[in-house]
Amino acid sequence: MKSIIAMAIVLFACQGLADVNDIIIKTRGNVPLAKLGIAAESASKMPLVESLQIHLIKNYSRSNVQELLKKLRQHPDVVYAQEDHPVSLRQNPNDPDFKDQWSMSLTNNNYGIDAITAWTSFGTGGKDIQNNDIVVAVVDGGVQIDHPDLEENIWINQGEIPNNGIDDDQNGYVDDVNGWNAYNDDGNITGNYHGTHVAGIVGAKGNNANQVAGVNWDVKIMAIPGSSGTTSVVLRAYNYALTQKKLWLQTNGQKGANVVATNSSFGIDLADCTSKNYAAWNDIYNEMGKYGILSAAATMNRVANVDTQGDVPTGCSSPYIIAVTNTGPNGKRATAAFGQRSIDLGAPGQNILSTVTGGSTSDLSGTSMATPHVAGAVGYLYSVASLALTDLHKSNPEQAAIEMKKIILGTVTPRSNLKSETVSGGILNLYQASEEAVNFGLPRN
Repeated sequence: MKSIIAMAIVLFACQGLADVNDIIIKTRGNVPLAKLGIAAESASKMPLVESLQIHLIKNYSRSNVQELLKKLRQHPDVVYAQEDHPVSLRQNPNDPDFKDQWSMSLTNNNYGIDAITAWTSFGTGGKDIQNNDIVVAVVDGGVQIDHPDLEENIWINQGEIPNNGIDDDQNGYVDDVNGWNAYNDDGNITGNYHGTHVAGIVGAKGNNANQVAGVNWDVKIMAIPGSSGTTSVVLRAYNYALTQKKLWLQTNGQKGANVVATNSSFGIDLADCTSKNYAAWNDIYNEMGKYGILSAAATMNRVANVDTQGDVPTGCSSPYIIAVTNTGPNGKRATAAFGQRSIDLGAPGQNILSTVTGGSTSDLSGTSMATPHVAGAVGYLYSVASLALTDLHKSNPEQAAIEMKKIILGTVTPRSNLKSETVSGGILNLYQASEEAVNFGLPRN
């Protein structure tokens, strides 16, 4: 074993890569590092902590660091070996209005989603581990796609030439450059106050010294006007997201879009989703789920028990829905529906500052604001997900969606008042969910 480690140490030391690829080890007693086969040029001249015999080993290639860690951990004179992880200040984004976004924090007894700790620990959202764009579809009244705090994150269909009247990528939609307008059945994305606010919660550009930050700083937002009016309009809207995800899977990411979540801040109060009269709703959620799309759904903005009184869509039985109620800075449910079997969790929805039409920002309240925190979280979690979970999303997207929902519900911030009102008994916690996504499929200690 000594000779194997020595060869690895010499090889890696010569590569002279960045310090973030270093290793920290603790030895048993005052054991010379040379005895472990560690080359002199790699060993720190002095222990990091002499009384604990903790040492720094310099300059290893990150592509091989896990293999080397495994070998060092097997050496009888090594107590432990770990990566020299990068550490950063707990710094908030420089967006000037972020100070008013209480929902992103978990401080001062405010029951936000603890996004700051997640961003600091795991990054700020965007592409997955395989460099695929992550897309969240905002099905709403519309989105101002040229809003200064959104435009960098608006999804672009690279296979489509704008305004030429041709279905360039042959996906069945003409001029669908940024999404699809299900009201008009065309690619003209209209702006809408409510939908723009929702989109900003999901993914306003972060750390750009402008206005606010979304749950994801770099996610792609697919704008789909089509949230209200009739069920048929909603189905057309969902079908666009579904079609794009199917195409993405079929072409291994060459066409379509990697839609991982839809946001649905709309519905039909007190409707019975289990009845034949609403069968299409559950059907479409199940179909999207087969292709790895989770649907974050807002429940009613009224005090009602969905378990007994019904709601569409949060009373639907599809396992691919994440049904959300509205909580305030005190962690308690606001004026919103509940249901121990139907409503999965709470998320911040009171006095939420986000983007609105006209290029500005404003506060809004309601389950409509709670739900995009969850849709945004799904997108964020795929950006930090382990290789195992990312691979599962491609090979078995249906199962990946189920696993992602389990992660979100299994890592909430517990609240006694939500225990009898939701499935999970708590509020979305982005940091705790991220830890689970990062470690998915890895052996547990």
